[in-house]
Amino acid sequence: MHASNKHSDYIKTLGAREIERILAEWSMQGRADQMPPELGANCEPWLIWLVLGGRGAGKTRTGAQWVRGLALGEPGFARKPVGRIALVGETAADVRDVMIEGVSGILSTHSRHERPVWEPSRRRLEWKNGAIAQVFSAEDPESLRGPQFECAWLDEFAKWRHAQEVFDMLQFGLRLGEHPRQLITTTPRPSKLLARLMADTRTALTRASTYANAEHLAPAFIESIVGRYAGTRLGRQELEGEIVDDAPDALWTRDMLEQFRVEKAPPLRHIVVAIDPPVSSSGRADSCGIIAVGRCEDGFLYVLEDCSLGAARPAKWARAAIACARRHEADGLVAEVNQGGEMVAAVIAEADPNVMVKQVRATRGKYLRAAPAAQLYEQGRVRHVGAFPALEDEMCAFGPDGLPGRRSPDRLDALVWAITSLALTKRAPEPKVRRV
Repeated sequence: MHASNKHSDYIKTLGAREIERILAEWSMQGRADQMPPELGANCEPWLIWLVLGGRGAGKTRTGAQWVRGLALGEPGFARKPVGRIALVGETAADVRDVMIEGVSGILSTHSRHERPVWEPSRRRLEWKNGAIAQVFSAEDPESLRGPQFECAWLDEFAKWRHAQEVFDMLQFGLRLGEHPRQLITTTPRPSKLLARLMADTRTALTRASTYANAEHLAPAFIESIVGRYAGTRLGRQELEGEIVDDAPDALWTRDMLEQFRVEKAPPLRHIVVAIDPPVSSSGRADSCGIIAVGRCEDGFLYVLEDCSLGAARPAKWARAAIACARRHEADGLVAEVNQGGEMVAAVIAEADPNVMVKQVRATRGKYLRAAPAAQLYEQGRVRHVGAFPALEDEMCAFGPDGLPGRRSPDRLDALVWAITSLALTKRAPEPKVRRV
């Protein structure tokens, strides 16, 4: 008999409850990042499963399914039903409205015959097998003093005002069962506690962006909200689930960049494309910074594009810079020649002999060169047209000692050369410079 006919005959033998159970099977619906990891970072059983995700990425459903799997003792979640579970949200109302009664909450993950009884007055869920989940508010750390659990689900952890106190109290209560553990689901924000948990070898970390769950979100949300915030600090945090922070001694801050971000530049009088070429073209060479910046009549500057490349041969980055200049009808290129000398201009001339190149040579350290450009940002005289995540990461991590890990700030160097050429030299480029 054909395999498909066997399946069809088998399905006909199933009752309504069996079909409902199969359709509700989480392993058939969930993504890989929504399934409990087997081991932690050090290949030992994890104590904390940290799920960092964007808005609408399915974090709540992940937590709700995990609690269901624990309470029912399903394979992949627990070897036997977990009897005592803590549910901790920012407020008791959040636990009720999102974690329990929400469209992706615990009650919605159960079929009718297995659904636990929700007792709002007692703040607890109880399953037919005796498993109990208790509700706690992160506004009241002391409420966790006394109760004991086998597992816990902590939701939107990064929003909690008393995160450290609540987390500490909960750890003392996780003392039942063979393997006490906890799931933390949150859209991340910069936090010392979150950073410590991420670095802990007993933490299993998974990530998910809003885009991963796009098929379950309204198309209008994807088109408008995602389109508006993609690449910005808020978008990277709320959509990508990234932790976006500033270095304490950096010349730029995220707030500085966000304050003057614009969607479109006004008519521009001068435009340059600056290049910070790599020292070599080997696979281990630095990236090539290529940044387009324009200046309008009132002297304000607009960063137009970051088309920097990874390690690339000279002919490739020269073509990329020339293409960028053409797109923006730039007055010419500005290229640092400290490392390459005449070779830089020769490579560009070989790609297009009609392109005007202004050669610049660094006589001061990168930090001293960058400081005047940062001051223009502080004065609100530089705006970013759209978002440039990689460039902005360099800017907000660059301090007196450079970038962490001694990385080369290639994008930032190119930006500084462009700004210097347009606003920090005695004489800015004139329109008579040959157009590309």
